[in-house]
This record gives sequence, structure tokens and C-alpha cells, in this order.
Amino acid sequence: MMKKKIRQSAVFKKEERAFWIFISPWLIGFLLLTFGPMLYSFYASFTNWNGIRAPEFIGLGNYRRMFMDDEKFIISLKNTAVYTCISVPLNLMLALVLAVLLNRPYRGRTIFRSLLYLPSVCAGVAIFIVWTNLLNPYQGYLNYLLSLIGITGPEWLQSPGWAMPSLILMNITFCGSTMLIFLAGLQNVPEMLYEAARVDGANSLHMFFKITLPMISPVLFYNLIMSMISALQIFAQPMVMTEGGPIDATYVYGLHLYNNAFRYFDFGYSCALSWGLFLVIMLLSLGIIRSSNAWVYSEK
Repeated sequence: MMKKKIRQSAVFKKEERAFWIFISPWLIGFLLLTFGPMLYSFYASFTNWNGIRAPEFIGLGNYRRMFMDDEKFIISLKNTAVYTCISVPLNLMLALVLAVLLNRPYRGRTIFRSLLYLPSVCAGVAIFIVWTNLLNPYQGYLNYLLSLIGITGPEWLQSPGWAMPSLILMNITFCGSTMLIFLAGLQNVPEMLYEAARVDGANSLHMFFKITLPMISPVLFYNLIMSMISALQIFAQPMVMTEGGPIDATYVYGLHLYNNAFRYFDFGYSCALSWGLFLVIMLLSLGIIRSSNAWVYSEK
């Protein structure tokens, strides 16, 4: 018995050593490239630093400026909130509807899954440029198609009233990743639950709200968190398509952070802005997590 325990202890130590060897590249990279810069940015948020000279400690000056003196901060925060509150629900609803449709057995569904997921694979600067051309009010294909049915299309990205809806419209076409996660959740719902519901006389609508939604609520919870974080960090789309215009209609928080760092070289204030965004994301995430007990089904 003693020899067996010694042998098991040796095997455990060997496995533990192998674990630390294999995880060490990621751990070193995390400490040097993520955690270390995060700590320094937290320190820099309390300094006046242009990235060249040594940081000058100013205490809470950057945070005081953020809330008291920076009008662009309020504008960017408002625009980001509008974008998040509209785009996230639309993205989730469209992704869920598509996942339900693609979960049904019919010929060619694999092709449709690939086509709907394709924009998410191709998403990037090139796609944003393509969308900019599509939304061109004078030469874009979208307004041309609208003109064929007698509708005069808006100016889209050139109009303060339409610029943000244009970004939201473009964003929902990239719901492929969210759709696939919903689809995986739907395929894990036991078929016996639907069979029992049909025997009891339930229709498709009843089964969706009483069986499907509760069973995929953990997947919905995950997609909600990730979609919210992604929306709050939006940067590339308005940077490429509108540069925050027109008249600051799409001037989001990520743009404000970028401009202060790499256009105005106010790295200290930019670090304070980044920690402000981190705090917003953390509080909203904690709020969703706390509320999950009321609507996320758990098999315990």
C-alpha cells in the first residue's frame, strides 16, 4: 500500500511538472504582454505622460478631467451606449432566429450555415471599406436597389441621423459566430422534451418559449456577455467608415481613447479612459451575472 502511494505521488508530481512546462509559454506571455502592461497603464492613468518624457504623477487629475472638463467623453459614452443598447439585442435576436431555422432538417442547410457564417470570417477593414461603398448615397448599390422600387435612399454615413443606424445595420450582418454558438446549444436540447410536449398538445410557439429558450439560456447568457463586451469596445468600424462623424454622430468611446493616445499623445489620459471603460464593462458584466439566477436554467 505504501509503495502504491509513493508511485501515485511520483506520477502526480510528474504530471504537475508537465502541466507547468506546457502552460509556461502562455503564462510568460500573459505576465509580460498582458498583465504587466495593465499594471503600468493603471499607474500611467494617474500621470501626465506623452509617451516620450517620464510620467509626471498628477493623482486623480485625469479622472477629474474625464468627468468635469471633457465634453467628448460624454458624447463618446452616449454614442457607445446607444450603439450597444440597440445592436446587441438585434444581433442576438437575428442570430437566434437564424440558428432555429438552420437547426431544422432540410437539404442544403450546411451550405446556408456556411454562407451566413462567411461575413464573420471575412470581417475586417476590407469588409468595412466594402460597406462604405455599398452605403455611398450617390454611387452605392443599396440606394440603387431602393431606387428601383421608387424609394429615395438616405445619405447613410454622411447623415448625422443615419450614421449610427448604418453602423448598427452593418453590425447585424456579422452575427454568424453568435448564430453558430446558438446552433450548438439548440442541438444539445434533448428531443424527448419536444416529443413529450407534442403528446401534451403543445404547439411550436409553446415549445420554443417553454423548452427551447430555458434549455439554451446558458448559451444566451454567454452570447449576451460577449456581445455586450464587443459592442462597448467598438472601434474599427467607425474609425474606417466615418472617423467619428458626421458631427460626432458615431464618435464612440474607442475612438476617443485612440485619439487621445495616438493623435494627441496624451497617454496618461488615454490610460484613464481605458480603465474607465474597464470599470463600465466589469459593472455591467457583474450585473448580468447577478441577474442570471432569475433567467438562466441550470441542471443542478
